Amino acid sequence: MRDVHPFLVLSPRVFNEKTSLVIGLPMTTAEYNSDNPFAVAVGKASGRKAGQISFVLCHQPKSFDWRLRKAKIHPLKILSDAKFAEVCERLNQIIQVAG
Repeated sequence: MRDVHPFLVLSPRVFNEKTSLVIGLPMTTAEYNSDNPFAVAVGKASGRKAGQISFVLCHQPKSFDWRLRKAKIHPLKILSDAKFAEVCERLNQIIQVAG
């Protein structure tokens, strides 16, 4: 993959460092996600997509080796606690980990 593919990391840092893996959710600025019930709007994109809304796709959990892919920290760096909770709640509606 040549382009930048933003990703919200859900796994804890200690896991990521020990395994070289991250578990999380992809992000996109595709406008058709504005009515996707499994996409959470998390703010405005920066860079080439500046001004567009960024969405976290809660229905597409993924894992990859961040060292192999030379992953870098996203410009948003961290979501607010409220947005992170919303993403986790939406993901849990799908995978139903919490009771």
